[in-house]
Amino acid sequence: MALMMRNAPLGEPLTLDQVKLHLRLDGAGEDTLLASLILTSRLHIEAALGLALISQGWRLVLDAWPADGALALPISPVQGIEEIRVRDRDGNSAVVSADDYELAAAGRPQRLVRRGAGWPPPGRPVAGIEIDLVAGFGTTAEDVPAPIRQALMLLVAHWYEHRDPFEIGAPQTHVPGAVSRLLGPYRPVRL
Repeated sequence: MALMMRNAPLGEPLTLDQVKLHLRLDGAGEDTLLASLILTSRLHIEAALGLALISQGWRLVLDAWPADGALALPISPVQGIEEIRVRDRDGNSAVVSADDYELAAAGRPQRLVRRGAGWPPPGRPVAGIEIDLVAGFGTTAEDVPAPIRQALMLLVAHWYEHRDPFEIGAPQTHVPGAVSRLLGPYRPVRL
């Protein structure tokens, strides 16, 4: 299974002005650094939680369908499935009709479930299935839950204050406890 970004989000959950206000900074001298910290903090939180914060396009590539017919999606919240393609032996693709599956959006992980008979088998042993989807809480920063935006702000501030070179595993590399606590409700539950 491979997950590849097709379309990056059109914005960030925090603006440069919001971060500068939080850090009590004036002027534009740190703007490039702050923009970088906003981006890397968002990417860190998304990767740690399996989330997409602002709407973005993804492609999930599979070798085969799961035996039980329900595919657990590795990113959430999924807003919708754009298209599912199954490739034959020669690499030609056939689109699976949207009437033949549904997105089970409740809970985490969200699942893609086939209606009726089984999924059409791919003709290739590797990368025979492609699923294009859109994931994210919405298109604007206000769509992202406030606790996640606050955790993002605290992480940006932490990395702004601790930007000296240091050894991996040193106390400065750990995510502050307040960030982890704010993100706790958004962590996937594993049994």
